[in-house]
Amino acid sequence: MPHPTSVAGPSSPSRRDFMKVCTTAAAAVGLPAWAGERMAEEVAKGKKPSVIWLHFQECTGCTESLLRTSHPDVAALILDLVSLDYHETLLAAAGFQAEDALAKTMDENDGKYVCVIEGAIPTREGGRYCMIGGRTALEIARTVAGRAGAVAAIGSCASWGGVPSAAPNPTGATGAPEVLAGKTVVTLPGCPANPYNLLGTVLQFATFGTLPALDDKGRPKFAYGRVIHEDCPRRPHFDAGRFAKTFGDEGHRDGWCLYKLGCKGPQTHANCSLLPFCEVPGAWPIGIGHPCVGCTEQEIAFRVPLHTTVEVQKPTGPMAYPGIAPERGEVSAVSAGVAGLLVGGLAAAGYVSSRKLAHDEPKEPPGEG
Repeated sequence: MPHPTSVAGPSSPSRRDFMKVCTTAAAAVGLPAWAGERMAEEVAKGKKPSVIWLHFQECTGCTESLLRTSHPDVAALILDLVSLDYHETLLAAAGFQAEDALAKTMDENDGKYVCVIEGAIPTREGGRYCMIGGRTALEIARTVAGRAGAVAAIGSCASWGGVPSAAPNPTGATGAPEVLAGKTVVTLPGCPANPYNLLGTVLQFATFGTLPALDDKGRPKFAYGRVIHEDCPRRPHFDAGRFAKTFGDEGHRDGWCLYKLGCKGPQTHANCSLLPFCEVPGAWPIGIGHPCVGCTEQEIAFRVPLHTTVEVQKPTGPMAYPGIAPERGEVSAVSAGVAGLLVGGLAAAGYVSSRKLAHDEPKEPPGEG
């Protein structure tokens, strides 16, 4: 009988092809090539990490993003890099067989498997607003995560409550860290989260038995250490004082900064501008001409009105800028290397202008007033 999570896929890759998959995956998340080689060696020894993926209050968007990765593709990820032993969206089994697969995986990999939680966990009235197989999400999360070697909360819903926790939050939805007190939980917020941030975390744990360096909110610093504003391809326009003021105006069409339209990039920690979703350049809000909505930040997402401006936390200019091609109405992804005296002059100007923008601009939707 095939494994409950078996899916149709290609035949086993050659050692050379598999090494390429591992090194490519490592490079995608900022790990050195030798880390990929080490991963390939560990997998060759039969040490693929067992992964149990739980679903609670969510839209399955994070899983959908994972299914669209191509370096490595999802088949290589599931069949070769990890052993995805329980995932309700991808399970071939159902009912008793699915619950049995979960129990067996926990027993066979006790203390070693990776538990991935997708979705918020309702806590009000004993957690009865989300039940699977007769058990509440609260009970399942505590039982499964309690025996895991590592726990990752993927997406904003699992990281801090996300959409289900928006006021008035009738179900008492909250994130995994709040219900797993005393357990280290790697949070990967985003709506959806970039699947490569999860891949990098799992690869490091599987290869070295360690977790990446985390910030005070449990987020990997390699992915959430900087705000989007620092690496935004429209940042040169911000420092030059070029802002789109309404959707569709000349500045908007020419790729100018979206700060005055309510962009939350100055307070949003994420690597969206550096690591394209599913290898599609520009496949993120700012890339398609919409302000960042701050989906990784609990204090902003689904709380601060969409087109309200926020204070700039990183007002000084970076040491290098992406190139600008105004004649094409777009911003390229290649840094132009602007430094020295130019940066020194823009640093002071950027600071003064950002303070003025944060405090003097009217807090109203574009196109009004």
